[in-house]
Amino acid sequence: MKRRTLLATALLSTVATPGLAGIARAADPGPSLTLTGSTTLDTQAIYFVSYDGLVNNNSFQKNGLLTYKGYQYAVWYTADRNAVVGRRVLGSNTWSTVKVGHTLRYNDSHNVISMGISKVDGRLHLNMDSHSDGFTYVKSVAGLMDNPGGLSWTASRFGAPQSTLDGLALTSQFTYPQFISTPEGRLQLSYRVAVSGNGRNALAEYDGTSWTNLGEWTSSTGTYTSEHGSSTARNMYLHGIDYDKNGRLHSFFTWREQNGAVMCSSGGITNHDTGYVYSDDRGRTWRNNAGTVVGTTGGSDKVAVTDAGLVVDALNPDHSLMNQESQFTDSAGRPHAIISYVPGRFGQCTTNYVTDRTNNGRAFHVRKNSSGAWQKTEIPVPLNSSQRTKLILDKYDNAYAIFPFCRIAGASKASGYTDWTILYDGVGAGLNAFGEVVIDETRVAQDNFLSIMYQEKSSGTTPSALRNLNFRLPA
Repeated sequence: MKRRTLLATALLSTVATPGLAGIARAADPGPSLTLTGSTTLDTQAIYFVSYDGLVNNNSFQKNGLLTYKGYQYAVWYTADRNAVVGRRVLGSNTWSTVKVGHTLRYNDSHNVISMGISKVDGRLHLNMDSHSDGFTYVKSVAGLMDNPGGLSWTASRFGAPQSTLDGLALTSQFTYPQFISTPEGRLQLSYRVAVSGNGRNALAEYDGTSWTNLGEWTSSTGTYTSEHGSSTARNMYLHGIDYDKNGRLHSFFTWREQNGAVMCSSGGITNHDTGYVYSDDRGRTWRNNAGTVVGTTGGSDKVAVTDAGLVVDALNPDHSLMNQESQFTDSAGRPHAIISYVPGRFGQCTTNYVTDRTNNGRAFHVRKNSSGAWQKTEIPVPLNSSQRTKLILDKYDNAYAIFPFCRIAGASKASGYTDWTILYDGVGAGLNAFGEVVIDETRVAQDNFLSIMYQEKSSGTTPSALRNLNFRLPA
């Protein structure tokens, strides 16, 4: 492994600079939101707070809400712990639901349900109920997603729950399922092997006939040293894993160290640095920002904390940097991310990451510009929460940050993403949203809508309403 370096951060500036238009034309519209209405998925969804989150609304729940061929799909657990999948015709307020034969085992907010579509055979896939242990997998019959209007929405359309991927056993310590569709229509499953602070990321792939385990692509070994101490084990937490329109697979990440000695205070969190890698061969090999191969999936050389050129924004473990935040790619295939932490102007040592992030946390927009340099802009909206913010870009590449409690800010591409302003305030609107929300990342490109799923705040284990909010983006 190569020695760790932060040279990539030299390219990072604090404020983006607008580009110049080469040809005179009508200006693209800036960010805007037009609320078109809301729907109710469940008046009594399961509710319990665990790890500061909800099992039906953890923002790392990739594709808890998705759109395909004129229908929108959602997954959640009901008050009686049944896993259900719902669908509606876009524009309709009515959700039809199906129980898929599984009940939630534990009150653990990590045990989310994630969806994926294998376009090669038109199946819907679900992976659920796992936190460093076994998982449950369910898939639909072939063609269900291709002919939603012609096929009834019933439990008979789904196979029996499995503890493997059609016989493929992955790991006994499985967490964070994230499905991603490849440009060819195959389906990949990203997941973590082992546990927080000592885990590895891995990929499996479905080709329409069977699943193959591609293997692990990150390493948990190597020595990381801060000004306070060292750690020899960790895991890479992904902010996302997504293909752009050109077929490049992007992933922003942060590292979490196992040894708390790297922190200034035991009340903080050991996350440090924002990194970035990409793959041009469907996740088989991984490259750093300079294009150098730094890891091979299933091979002996994996992406490690000691590799050069990974870090695009350096930050030590003393600022309560959040893991698993958000990323998106723009119309040119350039990667963007939201990260959040407590800036140094509020002190150089967080002593309680929940309290300090709630009181002083800020989100930042990190992106690669047209010249290939990394740029970073602070979004001038206090987090007022310890939780995560989501990111999408519209067809004009305007950016939208969806904060906890469904507060939404936007910034225009024309300004170089410097004109962030609040566009919608879910608190003022009386949504009573718990905190983190789930975003339909797939719908933006299909019909120009921002669609959000949130759950109303409750107390104890009293069930509460699960709702869907819809905004039209600039035409």
